[in-house]
Amino acid sequence: MRTIQMVDLQTQYAAIKTDIDRGIQEVLDSAAFVKGPQVTRFAEHLQAYTGAKHVIPVGNGTDALQIALMALGLKEGDEVITPTFTFIATAEVVALLGLTPVVVDVDWETMNISVDAIRRAITPKTKAIVPVHLFGQCANMEAILQIAEEHHLYVVEDACQAIGAEYTFSDGHRQQAGTMGEIGCTSFFPSKNLGCYGDGGALFTNDDALAAQIKAIANHGMVVRYHHELVGVNSRLDSIQAAILDAKLPHLNEYTAARQAAAAYYDRAFANHPKMLVPGREKASTHVFHQYTLRLIGADRDRLKEGLAERHIPAMVYYPIPLHLQKAYQDPRYKQGDFPVAERLAACVLSLPMHTCLDEEQLQYITRSVLELIQ
Repeated sequence: MRTIQMVDLQTQYAAIKTDIDRGIQEVLDSAAFVKGPQVTRFAEHLQAYTGAKHVIPVGNGTDALQIALMALGLKEGDEVITPTFTFIATAEVVALLGLTPVVVDVDWETMNISVDAIRRAITPKTKAIVPVHLFGQCANMEAILQIAEEHHLYVVEDACQAIGAEYTFSDGHRQQAGTMGEIGCTSFFPSKNLGCYGDGGALFTNDDALAAQIKAIANHGMVVRYHHELVGVNSRLDSIQAAILDAKLPHLNEYTAARQAAAAYYDRAFANHPKMLVPGREKASTHVFHQYTLRLIGADRDRLKEGLAERHIPAMVYYPIPLHLQKAYQDPRYKQGDFPVAERLAACVLSLPMHTCLDEEQLQYITRSVLELIQ
């Protein structure tokens, strides 16, 4: 049996080595390492894939989130609602810009931001909602967009874990993660479903004016060379990473199907177990399974994780501390117990290996081991 990894990038690379190597060599031959034609080509292809009118590649997913909020012209003290159960970057960029992060609880089943919690958190200072499409499925975007319209709020989608996920609205029309709000953000970190071999990210928008603003901010606030109209940053996807992503993009649906098949295998193995719950699904969204995350009920998570490690099966806890309990984000408005669902999830979640190259032998060994070890 092949070594089990949380993310098996070596096997994935081996399958498309010729295309990856050709793309990298093209960049090396041209020496156009920054703003090469590969970046434009990849952006156009991703545009076609997602249906977004504009795709603006940047340096990483965190930059994408920061640039999105900068492009909206938010002012110091403006409140931005985001879930407390997520990776730190979502609140980090809000704080860095002098905005006020307002964290809210999440849904127990989907682990995505709670619509009811959003409604309760809105104040006259609220200017934006940043829903996180956690672990690979969209949040309840129809309800979130309705709330945003009612209260004249911006929606910035954190789709860093959900590229390729599709949301179906009640009228039947479908949109991809990151293309429904004013701006969507994604990450191309190597472990992501569409990952490069370094850092990378992108913003999506269907608004021409916002696209122009985003492009300028990402390029030092510059529209015409050496004419700086805005305070900006320096954030760009390099040509080698763009070439790698462009070689991978045609395989993204295939990668998604492989992840979904692995998730279905896990689901069948763990169905109706008294001490664990398989990932809940948002009914209107497909799930692309950036992570496969169990919720353990009355089981010793640390002991299970250690037992799996002894059998050479990696497992991870995403995320052990909600944002409101992180030292850097301690706030007198929040205390332990304020967000019971997020705190319960932080204490009981465990993510199993999930990637495009899991085979049946590995899946059988993982599931059998979990079932034997859980106590």
